[in-house]
Amino acid sequence: MNDGSAKNVLIEKMSSSVAIITLNRPEAANALSKKLLFEFHGILQELKNDGDIRAVILTGAGEKAFCAGADLKERKEMSENEARRTVRLIAGAVSELASLPQPVIAALNGAAFGGGMELALACDLRIGSLNAQMGLTETSLGIIPGAGGTQRLPRLIGPGKAKELIFTAKRLNAREAESIGLLEYAVPANQLQETALKWAADIAKNAPLALIQSKVAINKGLEVDLETGLKIEELAYSALIPSQDRLEGLKAFAEKRPPVFKGR
Repeated sequence: MNDGSAKNVLIEKMSSSVAIITLNRPEAANALSKKLLFEFHGILQELKNDGDIRAVILTGAGEKAFCAGADLKERKEMSENEARRTVRLIAGAVSELASLPQPVIAALNGAAFGGGMELALACDLRIGSLNAQMGLTETSLGIIPGAGGTQRLPRLIGPGKAKELIFTAKRLNAREAESIGLLEYAVPANQLQETALKWAADIAKNAPLALIQSKVAINKGLEVDLETGLKIEELAYSALIPSQDRLEGLKAFAEKRPPVFKGR
C-alpha cells in the first residue's frame, strides 16, 4: 500500500518514444486524491515539454480499477469551499491531459467511473480490458460530471446516448462501451498492455510535428463549422511545410526506406 511518501503517479519512458503514466493508488481504486492530482500535474508539465515523447499511454495500477474518480473518503471531510476547489483541481488536471500535444491512449485496465471516466474521455483514444466497467455515475450521488464529462461525452458518442448514460448513471461493460464508440477496442485483460504499447509504437514512428498538428486540426475542427474547420486544417498543414521532417518524408519515400523523423 502507498504511504504518505509513496508516489501516487508513476511515469515510465520507453525506448520507442512512448511514455506510460500509471495512476498508482490500487488500494484506493486509483481514486483522485489531492496528492495524486498534484503529482499528475507535475508529470503532465514534464511531458508537455518533452520533444522525445511522441505518444502517451495512461493506465491504472492493479487489475480492478483504472480510476474510480474523486476520492470520496477525502471529499466527505471537506467543507463546501474545499470541495469546490477540489472539483476545479480535477477539472484542471483533465483539461491539462486533453491539451497534451502528443496523442494520448487511455488503457482502461479496470473500472472507470466519474472523474476516472472523464480522464479517459480527455484522451485521444481508448482501449479497455474486457473486465473493465465504466460510466459517468455522478447523478446517483446528487451531482453531475464536473470535469468535462457533460461536454466531451456528447461530442464522442452523440447527445442522445450521452444524456441516457448521464441521466441514468448507467455502468457499461467493455463490449457495450465498444459498441457505442466509447472505446475503440475491448480486449482480454492479458492483452491490454501489449495492445496499447503496439498502438502507441505505431503512432510514435510517425512524424511528431505531424502528429501534433493532426491533433490540433481534429480537436479544434470539432468545435467549429466545416468551413472554419477546413481553414484550421489548412493552417495546420502550412505549419508543416517548412519542417525538416516533411522533406525527410519525401526523401525517404523516393529512396524506398523508412523515414527518420527528428521532430524538426
